[in-house]
Amino acid sequence: MFVAALAVLFLGYPVAFSLGGVAVIFAGLGILSGAFDPPFLTALPQRVFGIMGNFTLLAIPAFVFMGSMLERSGLAKALLESMAQLMGRIRGGLALAVVLVGALLAATTGVVAATVITMGLISLPTMLRYGYDKSLATGVITASGTLGQIIPPSIVLVVLADQLGVPVGDLFIGSVIPGLLMAIVFGLYVLVITQLKPHLAPLIPATTPPQHPWTVFCQAAPLLIPPLALILLVLGSIFFGIATPTEAGAMGAMGAMVMAAWNGQLNGRTLKDVCKNTLTTTTMVMFILLGSTAFSLVFRGFNGDQLIVDLLLKLPGEEMGFLLLSMTTIFILGFFIDFFEIAFIVVPLFAPVAQALFGADGLIWYGVIVGANLQSSFLTPPFGFALFYLRGVAPAEILTGHIYRGAVPFILLQLLVLLLIIKFPALVTSLPQLIT
Repeated sequence: MFVAALAVLFLGYPVAFSLGGVAVIFAGLGILSGAFDPPFLTALPQRVFGIMGNFTLLAIPAFVFMGSMLERSGLAKALLESMAQLMGRIRGGLALAVVLVGALLAATTGVVAATVITMGLISLPTMLRYGYDKSLATGVITASGTLGQIIPPSIVLVVLADQLGVPVGDLFIGSVIPGLLMAIVFGLYVLVITQLKPHLAPLIPATTPPQHPWTVFCQAAPLLIPPLALILLVLGSIFFGIATPTEAGAMGAMGAMVMAAWNGQLNGRTLKDVCKNTLTTTTMVMFILLGSTAFSLVFRGFNGDQLIVDLLLKLPGEEMGFLLLSMTTIFILGFFIDFFEIAFIVVPLFAPVAQALFGADGLIWYGVIVGANLQSSFLTPPFGFALFYLRGVAPAEILTGHIYRGAVPFILLQLLVLLLIIKFPALVTSLPQLIT
C-alpha cells in the first residue's frame, strides 16, 4: 500500500484522491482475497466526523487567514525597506536583513509562499543591483522564507501535533528556541561567508551622509512595533495559558485585519481574496487529512501498523537506529513530495514507535525534530516549493541553477541545526520547563 501510494503520487495525481483511491482499491482486493475484514470500514464515518469536530484543527484556517491578511497589509515590504536601511552599510547587510525579516515574518505569518515571493520581488533586485552573488542572494531568500515552518505559529506544527497526538501549544513552545537557532545560524553564515569572500557581497556605496544607528532605529521602530505586538498577542497568549492555539489564531486573524486597516489596505477586495485563499488552503488540508485517514484505516486493517511498529522497535541501536531511519526517510521523501503528504502518510507510521521509545514527553521533542526536517523539503531540489516560488518572480538573469546552488549551503545548515536538536534535547525542553 505504501509503495503504491508513493507511485500514484509520483504520477501526479492529487494527494487526497491518491491516498483515498489506494485505500479503496486495496480494501476491495483484501475483501476479495479474504485478507481484510469488511466491518473494519464501518469505523471510517466516525473517524471523518472526529476530524471535522477536532477543535485543534480550527487553528489552520485562523493562521492561514492571518498570514494572507498580513501579506496584503504591506508589512513585509515596509520591514524589508527599514531593515535594509538599518544594515545596508555593513558587508552582507542586505542578506542579513532578509534573514531577520524572514524570522520576523515567520513569527507573524508562517506562510512560505508569501514570504519568499515578497522578498524575491523586493530584496532580490536590490541585492543584484549592488553586485551580490546570485546564488547567495537567491539562497538567503528561499532559506529565510522557510523559517515559517519551524518558528511558531506554523501550520506544519499544527498538523504534526494532530498526527502525533500532542498539544499544539506544547509543540509551539518547544520549537521556539530551535527556530530562533535556525535563524541565528543563517545570519552567522551570511556574516562569515561575506567576510571570507568579500566579492559575494560588495559594500553598498554611500550616496547620502551616514545617519546615526539610533536615528535609523527610531525611524524603523514604528514598523517593528505592530508585528512584535502581534507576536506577543498570539504566542504570548498560548505560552502563558491565556488562550488555546485556536483562540490565539482567531485573535491573530483579528490583529492582522487591524494592521491591514492601519496601513489602508483593508477593503472588500482584499477581504474577498484573503478569504478565498484561506478556504482553498484549508480545503486542501482537510481533503488530504480525510484521504490519509482512509489510507491509515485500511493499512491498519491489514495489520500494517503493527508490522511497522515491530520492525522499527527491533532496529539495531534502538532509539538512535529509529531516529536515523525516520529522519533519513523524511529527508529523502522531501526531495519528491510535499510536507503535507509526508506528515499525513509517514508520520502516523512513526508516531507509535516514537511514543514507545521516548514516552509522551519525548513526543514533543520528536515533533520538533520532524518539523525541522520537514523544513528542508521546501529547499531540496528538484521539487522544493520555495525554489519554485522564487523562480516565478526572479528576473531573467537568475537561472534555475543559481537558485539550486544557493539553496545547498542552507540545506546543510538546516541539517546541522537538526543534529544539534537531536544531540541536545534541552533546546526543546528548557523553555517549556521555564514557563511552567
